[in-house]
Amino acid sequence: MNLIPEQAEQIEVNGATVPFYKYEADGLVHYQFDSSMSGHPEPMINAMSGLQLINANERLVMINSKAPMGLFPKIEADFDFKVEEIHGGKFRITFTKKGSEAGQTDFNDTACSGS
Repeated sequence: MNLIPEQAEQIEVNGATVPFYKYEADGLVHYQFDSSMSGHPEPMINAMSGLQLINANERLVMINSKAPMGLFPKIEADFDFKVEEIHGGKFRITFTKKGSEAGQTDFNDTACSGS
Protein backbone atom coordinates (compact mmCIF):
# COMPACT_ATOMS: atom_id res chain seq x y z
CA MET A 1 0.00 0.00 0.00
CA ASN A 2 1.45 3.35 -1.08
CA LEU A 3 0.91 5.93 1.66
CA ILE A 4 2.25 8.88 -0.36
CA PRO A 5 -0.53 10.83 -2.11
CA GLU A 6 -0.42 10.64 -5.91
CA GLN A 7 -0.10 14.44 -6.32
CA ALA A 8 2.85 14.68 -3.90
CA GLU A 9 6.18 16.03 -5.12
CA GLN A 10 9.47 15.01 -3.55
CA ILE A 11 11.39 17.85 -1.89
CA GLU A 12 14.80 18.29 -0.27
CA VAL A 13 14.78 18.73 3.50
CA ASN A 14 17.96 19.73 5.29
CA GLY A 15 19.12 16.99 7.66
CA ALA A 16 16.59 14.38 6.50
CA THR A 17 17.62 10.76 5.99
CA VAL A 18 14.44 9.68 4.15
CA PRO A 19 12.53 11.26 1.24
CA PHE A 20 10.07 14.04 2.07
CA TYR A 21 7.02 14.92 -0.01
CA LYS A 22 4.90 18.05 -0.29
CA TYR A 23 1.25 18.15 -1.34
CA GLU A 24 -1.97 20.06 -0.75
CA ALA A 25 -4.98 18.50 0.96
CA ASP A 26 -8.03 20.11 2.55
CA GLY A 27 -6.71 23.52 1.49
CA LEU A 28 -3.49 23.09 3.52
CA VAL A 29 0.10 22.31 2.56
CA HIS A 30 1.27 18.98 3.95
CA TYR A 31 4.82 17.65 4.24
CA GLN A 32 5.10 13.90 4.64
CA PHE A 33 7.81 11.34 5.27
CA ASP A 34 7.89 7.62 5.99
CA SER A 35 10.35 6.49 8.64
CA SER A 36 8.59 3.18 9.30
CA MET A 37 11.54 1.17 7.97
CA SER A 38 14.17 3.27 9.78
CA GLY A 39 15.84 2.39 13.06
CA HIS A 40 16.22 4.94 15.81
CA PRO A 41 17.33 7.68 15.99
CA GLU A 42 16.36 8.31 12.33
CA PRO A 43 12.61 8.84 12.95
CA MET A 44 13.48 11.49 15.57
CA ILE A 45 16.01 13.16 13.26
CA ASN A 46 13.50 13.28 10.40
CA ALA A 47 10.67 14.52 12.60
CA MET A 48 12.81 17.37 13.93
CA SER A 49 13.87 18.25 10.37
CA GLY A 50 10.27 18.22 9.17
CA LEU A 51 8.84 20.19 12.09
CA GLN A 52 11.11 23.10 11.17
CA LEU A 53 9.29 23.34 7.82
CA ILE A 54 5.78 23.99 9.02
CA ASN A 55 3.92 27.09 10.08
CA ALA A 56 0.49 27.32 11.72
CA ASN A 57 -1.26 26.76 8.37
CA GLU A 58 0.71 23.67 7.33
CA ARG A 59 0.92 20.06 8.52
CA LEU A 60 3.68 17.50 8.92
CA VAL A 61 2.70 13.86 8.45
CA MET A 62 4.99 11.14 9.79
CA ILE A 63 4.46 7.48 8.91
CA ASN A 64 6.22 5.32 11.47
CA SER A 65 6.31 1.78 12.82
CA LYS A 66 5.10 3.02 16.22
CA ALA A 67 4.04 6.21 17.94
CA PRO A 68 7.25 8.17 18.68
CA MET A 69 6.66 8.55 22.42
CA GLY A 70 10.16 9.96 23.01
CA LEU A 71 9.46 12.80 20.57
CA PHE A 72 6.23 14.11 22.06
CA PRO A 73 7.62 15.64 25.29
CA LYS A 74 10.33 17.43 23.29
CA ILE A 75 7.84 19.25 21.06
CA GLU A 76 4.55 19.50 22.97
CA ALA A 77 5.08 23.16 23.94
CA ASP A 78 5.03 24.19 20.27
CA PHE A 79 3.17 21.44 18.38
CA ASP A 80 -0.03 19.46 18.63
CA PHE A 81 -0.12 15.94 17.24
CA LYS A 82 -2.69 13.32 16.37
CA VAL A 83 -1.76 9.62 16.26
CA GLU A 84 -3.70 7.15 14.12
CA GLU A 85 -2.99 3.47 13.59
CA ILE A 86 -3.15 2.73 9.87
CA HIS A 87 -2.69 -0.17 7.48
CA GLY A 88 -0.18 -2.87 8.39
CA GLY A 89 0.29 -1.82 12.00
CA LYS A 90 1.94 1.45 11.00
CA PHE A 91 1.09 4.80 12.54
CA ARG A 92 0.30 8.17 10.96
CA ILE A 93 1.22 11.10 13.18
CA THR A 94 -0.02 14.50 12.03
CA PHE A 95 1.69 17.52 13.57
CA THR A 96 0.35 21.08 13.69
CA LYS A 97 2.17 24.14 14.97
CA LYS A 98 0.46 25.89 17.88
CA GLY A 99 1.46 29.44 16.93
CA SER A 100 3.66 31.55 14.69
CA GLU A 101 6.10 32.80 17.31
CA ALA A 102 9.40 31.12 18.05
CA GLY A 103 8.94 28.41 20.61
CA GLN A 104 10.71 26.23 23.09
CA THR A 105 11.51 23.24 20.86
CA ASP A 106 15.21 22.41 20.60
CA PHE A 107 15.42 21.09 17.05
CA ASN A 108 18.97 19.93 17.66
CA ASP A 109 17.82 17.51 20.37
CA THR A 110 17.50 14.36 18.28
CA ALA A 111 18.51 11.92 21.02
CA CYS A 112 16.14 9.00 21.18
CA SER A 113 15.44 6.79 24.15
CA GLY A 114 14.20 4.05 21.83
CA SER A 115 10.58 4.53 22.94
